[in-house]
Amino acid sequence: MSEAQQPTFGIEKIYVKDLSLEVPGGPQTFMQAEQPQLEVQITQQSQRVNELLYEVTLVITVSAKRGDKTLFLVEASQAGVFQIRNVPDADLAPVLGIVCPNVLFPYARETVSDIVNRAGFPQVLLAPVNFEALYQQRAAEASAQPSGPRIEIAH
Repeated sequence: MSEAQQPTFGIEKIYVKDLSLEVPGGPQTFMQAEQPQLEVQITQQSQRVNELLYEVTLVITVSAKRGDKTLFLVEASQAGVFQIRNVPDADLAPVLGIVCPNVLFPYARETVSDIVNRAGFPQVLLAPVNFEALYQQRAAEASAQPSGPRIEIAH
């Protein structure tokens, strides 16, 4: 394989695409010492920007509740533009679904931790995520439902 045909992967840009924070209880939120329950949801999206570039967005939603009261809700969309060349179509989905989120996650983790801390709450450190296992789980679910949702890359 000539050097021009070698698969290449590069990071062009990493950025916060969207960030929101809600503290619906106001000052009463800080008056209780009881530890909140945290709920974390992670989704990802990818789209082709042009022949060589893909944008991958990792959306992390963290909500903290005490009983039925929401203390805070953070949603961070951490995005990256990646240059991906000469990667076979069969290998493209795993690159977008595993490799790119692995690159983005540390940035998203820091963004969430920083915004929660700036809101006056103790630091939230998100546990590491196995994006390969998540990708395989979604692929298995998609193949189990032949007429259901499929993992697709927007071109």
